[in-house]
Amino acid sequence: MTAVDADRLHTVSPDDLPAGRVRAGRILIWLASAVLVGTFLLQALHAAGMLAPGFATWRPVVYAYVAWGIALGIAQVLMRGEQGKRVLFVLPAVLFTVAMVIFPLLFGLWIAFSDWNLSGATGRRFNGLDNLRQMWTDPFYWNALRNMLWYVLAILVEYAIAFGLAMLLNADIRARKFWRVVFLMPLMLSPVAVSWMVGKSMLEIRFGPVASFARWLGWDSPSFFGTPEIARATIMVMDAWTFIPFMMIMLLAGLQSLPREVLEAVRVDGATRWQSFREVIFPLMLPVSVTVIVIRIIFKLKLADIIITVTSGGPGGATDSVTSFIFREYRDRSNVGYGTLLAMVYLVLIVISVTALLSLFNRLLARSHGVSQ
Repeated sequence: MTAVDADRLHTVSPDDLPAGRVRAGRILIWLASAVLVGTFLLQALHAAGMLAPGFATWRPVVYAYVAWGIALGIAQVLMRGEQGKRVLFVLPAVLFTVAMVIFPLLFGLWIAFSDWNLSGATGRRFNGLDNLRQMWTDPFYWNALRNMLWYVLAILVEYAIAFGLAMLLNADIRARKFWRVVFLMPLMLSPVAVSWMVGKSMLEIRFGPVASFARWLGWDSPSFFGTPEIARATIMVMDAWTFIPFMMIMLLAGLQSLPREVLEAVRVDGATRWQSFREVIFPLMLPVSVTVIVIRIIFKLKLADIIITVTSGGPGGATDSVTSFIFREYRDRSNVGYGTLLAMVYLVLIVISVTALLSLFNRLLARSHGVSQ
């Protein structure tokens, strides 16, 4: 009996595997990959009208992908032994992510550079960079991007209000639990429900209670969606009313996790409330604040439901967000190719801006941490 046989905990490494077994695993990967790539290219050329042979649907490509995943798992065990068995626990999740994220992204790019209008009779056809040129000269799309800048900047005001409410609910006030539930109620409502309840009912120009109250105050024609500036501000208020409780509850959790010893020491030193907030509470809350703001920005970049339900982007595109504009490009104009290109460009802008923002926040946190040290 060898030492390896006597050691029951011995792990088989790739160096201990026979060369023929490793070679068989590599051949299996190459064969499965060749079948997958060949099936995909055959169907892609057939769908583009460049090749007559092909399949009626893309289902054979899905079958080839599943077969490739199974072959990849078997090949990992053949080539890497025990380490390959560990890979099998992660491989299904990776394959699922590729199937649900990478493939749709590639399909979206394929559609983005094509002229495909569902109301037309010609179907999809490749048009190169025509959609990109149309986007560059589309004033409504650039107007939606400018509106998104205003919507994102409004987060600073939302953050200040949410922080103030969190400080209030963290204080020792009467009926504190009751007020926490009351302030959280807007978060429990769907944005579509808020749109109908507030935008379509309470702000209705003829019989809405808010409009009637505005007339009682002296506003002759209280139209909350008649002018671009007022309409945009009203959308901001409605969206803020829905999501400020979300920011408030996260900031409240951060305030409750602050070390009590530090706060008591500040009080003993005789600091005022403003000094304790500026010098202690706010710096300690910076990591939580950054998380809250980043999450809120992500939600804000998807703003569409309130705009679509209340104004449909009007008046004249003044309240359009990029998401609502792309939605109307699909729904009203059935322009799948152009709408997909707009969505792809918006995705790239989101990735770049959020990455730059996270980098900036990390520097601010590192600088504040260095100052506190």
